[in-house]
Amino acid sequence: MCTDCGCSPPPKHQHDAAKKTVQIEKNLLDKNDRLAAQNRARFSDEDILVINLLSSPGSGKTTLVEETVTDLGAQLRFAVLEGDQQTSHDADRIAATGTPAHQINTGSGCHLDAHMVGHGVEHFTLPDTDVLIIENVGNLVCPASFDLGEDLKATVLSVTEGDDKPLKYPQMFRASDVLLINKIDLLPHVRFDLDACRRYALGIRPDLKIFEISCYDKTGMNLWYNWLKTAHKQKTSGTSSCA
Repeated sequence: MCTDCGCSPPPKHQHDAAKKTVQIEKNLLDKNDRLAAQNRARFSDEDILVINLLSSPGSGKTTLVEETVTDLGAQLRFAVLEGDQQTSHDADRIAATGTPAHQINTGSGCHLDAHMVGHGVEHFTLPDTDVLIIENVGNLVCPASFDLGEDLKATVLSVTEGDDKPLKYPQMFRASDVLLINKIDLLPHVRFDLDACRRYALGIRPDLKIFEISCYDKTGMNLWYNWLKTAHKQKTSGTSSCA
């Protein structure tokens, strides 16, 4: 048994390479955190509430953003950054609502980082923005580790994905301020234990705010909207977050 990392060493097992990998990752995160702090200061100067929206692919993030910017567009001025490996499909969908949107393609990358966001917002008129939504690349692993300069992280979990996702990907749910359990209109048709999912998520983060929503029939959407408006009000007034 290896005393440094706990693994059973294969032939020619070397820790120099492992230590170099850890150092590179640490340097990468340190640089990202510095850029995230710059983003956060910039957003704070403009009184912009920034939401980092996270989920696995197919949870309904883009539909949630579409509905949100459409229903609240008369009350809050939105801008949306869309993160995907390829295509501008999601940004095109948001732009069709009349909301400023910009697509960031990461290629083989599995998440957005603070550098991408810093350049992405150059496409917006920030003084004309109340809320910036960053729809991250669909992935329940890497995006949890990268600060983008956001105020709050919100994770979307659809009932089609399984109620044990908080147990399988605890870091994502531990890092999140809000959990949106989406597509609850499908509950009669899928095996998803809503109470168990809530229990698992709250066991990881007891103060997690949870909304049960459906973008299809609008169940619970007003609760999400009210939370978002309150979060923006608190950001502009300088009071503590409502997460």
